[in-house]
Amino acid sequence: MIDSAGLLLWRSAAEGVEVLLAHMGGPYFAKKDDGGWSVPKGIVEEGEVDLLSVAEREFAEELGSAPPAGQSVELGSATSGGKRIHLFARRADFDADNIVSNMFEMEWPPRSGTMKSFPEVDRAAWFSLGEAEAKLAKNQRAFVARLQARLDELPG
Repeated sequence: MIDSAGLLLWRSAAEGVEVLLAHMGGPYFAKKDDGGWSVPKGIVEEGEVDLLSVAEREFAEELGSAPPAGQSVELGSATSGGKRIHLFARRADFDADNIVSNMFEMEWPPRSGTMKSFPEVDRAAWFSLGEAEAKLAKNQRAFVARLQARLDELPG
């Protein structure tokens, strides 16, 4: 089982609660909107046990700066296709317009022998909870409902 950990930022806006999502980079997601967004997250390396630290590190790698300080609340985990995602929620604001993602390389076009670099995240944006459910990859949608169910007890 491959484990990953992520940090779901949320904030109160005039229209209600919004969450920060990252659009997955690379050619496979370039034209995909619904289902092409993710909570900033990444792989838990062997031996790592502090999942919140992993979530914060991966947030910084994918968006180019450390996450805002604040108290985090665990939203549990979800499993899909041999992968398990552990998520934390934190009330904080973040400038989604100025991200600088780390890069990855892959052969593109397939079977061409040419390696190209792509950003892990090509953009970030704030979405209402309803919009977020449609935008998120299917294996992460349950976290929106978990966040909504716990809003009254979350710090901030």
